[in-house]
Amino acid sequence: MAQPQAIDEARRIARASIDANSQYDSSYVVMNGLATVVACYGLFENSPAVVIGAMIIAMLLGPIAGVSLGLVDRNNPLLRKALPTLLGGILVVYGTALLLGLIHRDVPLTDEIYARTTPNLMDLMIALGGGAAGAYSMISPRLSVAFVGVAIATALVPPLSSSAICLARGEYHLALGAFLLTVTNIVGIQVAGSVVMWLGGYRGNPKTTARVGIAARNLPSVIVLCALAAFLAGQFENLVSKQAYAASVRKLLTSAATNHAGAVLVDVSFEEKSKRTIVVAVFRTPSPFTPAEIAALEPKLPPRSGTNKLELVIRSVPVSVVSGNGYLFSDRDLPHQRTQ
Repeated sequence: MAQPQAIDEARRIARASIDANSQYDSSYVVMNGLATVVACYGLFENSPAVVIGAMIIAMLLGPIAGVSLGLVDRNNPLLRKALPTLLGGILVVYGTALLLGLIHRDVPLTDEIYARTTPNLMDLMIALGGGAAGAYSMISPRLSVAFVGVAIATALVPPLSSSAICLARGEYHLALGAFLLTVTNIVGIQVAGSVVMWLGGYRGNPKTTARVGIAARNLPSVIVLCALAAFLAGQFENLVSKQAYAASVRKLLTSAATNHAGAVLVDVSFEEKSKRTIVVAVFRTPSPFTPAEIAALEPKLPPRSGTNKLELVIRSVPVSVVSGNGYLFSDRDLPHQRTQ
């Protein structure tokens, strides 16, 4: 069992480290600015590897840990240092990304950007888990290397950059969604970090520090967390519903392909237009689907809540199916005939 003196020394070192990482200085500004540059060009290139690199460079997790420790350790000076540092870092990232977004307005939005514009409950759970892991690695010297993994799991710069890039293009809804993901990560990391630090014995000295209870000091964060959880749970339910509907439509269309010789379903997408849903299916097929076939399939589409009318549109991409013995299905043959 560790000696009390050793425990006190470990806590002193951890407190000093968190305090140092909560400082707003030139290194903090430069590293977050460079992380934003890397993140933006990774997002423009749709490169997950480059975006991950930006997550490691960024230094926003430091002041969040400072807020967590300041709240549970009853350390108001640390809290007054960490909060402005966090806000300053957010401004650096957002301002840099907004500038790059304006410079490269001609670059289309990529999947890496879109992926950060629709947060749901799973993102909050990741933030809570990452915040707990980050706090535990900070107060456990042997696990400090794990903090790199936490930086990747609970990314802050990429969603902030995505929000600014979308804002530069006038995509306000997408910008708000990406910013909400950032807020979700920050609140989740802070609350989970506070809990882990409190359990780790970081509770300050009630006789010499702030007299407000720890629960009361964390109450605003908990309220925001609960509000986010309720909202994101609805988002998650909506996402699951959409995925389930897409799976049922895909199953129907895949089954329909068996009745159209040589046809293979490639993609299914949905277009929403004022209470009307257009199901767009792409098939690779030797012979295109006829209007009669589409008219027969359309009534079989599963109903969708919130939609008054469902329409089916099929895009047929010509293809030949060939083996060593010759053409099995080809647009040079009559529809639905096999070459003998």
